Amino acid sequence: MSKDKKGVHTGIIEKDADGNYFCGEYLLDYQYTEKNFKVGDEINIKSVIVNPSDKSYNQYPKKSRNFFLANEKE
Repeated sequence: MSKDKKGVHTGIIEKDADGNYFCGEYLLDYQYTEKNFKVGDEINIKSVIVNPSDKSYNQYPKKSRNFFLANEKE
């Protein structure tokens, strides 16, 4: 797992066979990702929560809605 000073994790947005967006072990909020990002974008995840969804919890126990493009300044 890659870490840096800007957040919890830095990585590339991917999409699994079920249509979930993820980065590393972290599930990304679907609507936020769909609206603001695309697969292949490098992001910095600032914070994570426990995934509240029973449907995807086993695959992604952690979820984030607080992330931004890695090359953007805050």
